Amino acid sequence: MNIRSGVRLPTIAAVASLVAVMLSAGPASAADPVLVGAGDISDCARGHDWATAKLLAGIAGTVFTAGDNVYPDGTTAEFQDCYGPTWGRYLARTRPAAGDNDYETADASGYFGYFGARAGSPTNGYYSFDIGAWHAVILNSDCSEIGGCGVRSPQVTWLRSDLAAHPRACTIAIWHHPRFSSGQSTPDDRSLAIWQALYDAGADVIVNGHRHQYERFAQQTPTGLPSSYGIREFVVGTGGAPLTGFSTIAPNSRVRESSTYGVLKLTLHATTYDFAFVPIAGQTFSDSGSFPCHGRPAA
Repeated sequence: MNIRSGVRLPTIAAVASLVAVMLSAGPASAADPVLVGAGDISDCARGHDWATAKLLAGIAGTVFTAGDNVYPDGTTAEFQDCYGPTWGRYLARTRPAAGDNDYETADASGYFGYFGARAGSPTNGYYSFDIGAWHAVILNSDCSEIGGCGVRSPQVTWLRSDLAAHPRACTIAIWHHPRFSSGQSTPDDRSLAIWQALYDAGADVIVNGHRHQYERFAQQTPTGLPSSYGIREFVVGTGGAPLTGFSTIAPNSRVRESSTYGVLKLTLHATTYDFAFVPIAGQTFSDSGSFPCHGRPAA
């Protein structure tokens, strides 16, 4: 594996650094699809979503969102007036996930109305798709809105069936609330059963938002133990909403940044993936590297 972690350059080199990162984030070949995005995006009172949206213009591929697409209430007007002019320019290539602020409007009607069929059924908000050699699942961590997230919940039952029906060497899952984060004091148990289903199926990557910061974890099991068959979690709540600091440093946390807006770019090869955190213009933090996919854990 190859990792370049937590790079900070002198301010005088900011422009050169940004150019270099943007070049590395350029379009991939048709055989190597790209997922790029973040969570916690548009706030009508602030403008950082314009800066992150500009990054998407230079990165070919499928755009994902990791929830809290527009603030403060996820209304139809906010989606049209705030999300629409920025990230909404890439609606045709976007695969969204819902967040708690999207549900501030009853039944997340603004979210589902704006994204339409690409957001899945309005009664559940979870769905899956294949992207190159990979299988991707978009999940809904607003559990009270969809009948729970427990072992026997409709979502986890669907997830296990979906993973069994789409065996792949590499699998990625995206939703809003992270189980592990240094922005919270303890693991979030709402996604424990989701993590277990993904771990049992040999999933490789989880991307979350909710915490307004960037964090990369080492591979770990659903209970947080280091494991070569574990899932690597990225928290990317850096899409434009105000950033926040860290509290208790979580076990297995490898890289953390709470003052840089940007997007996560994932280049999905047949049995490996490259990742790069791409900062907005004028900011210099970056994090990049490559990892192999690992398949199902040993019995």
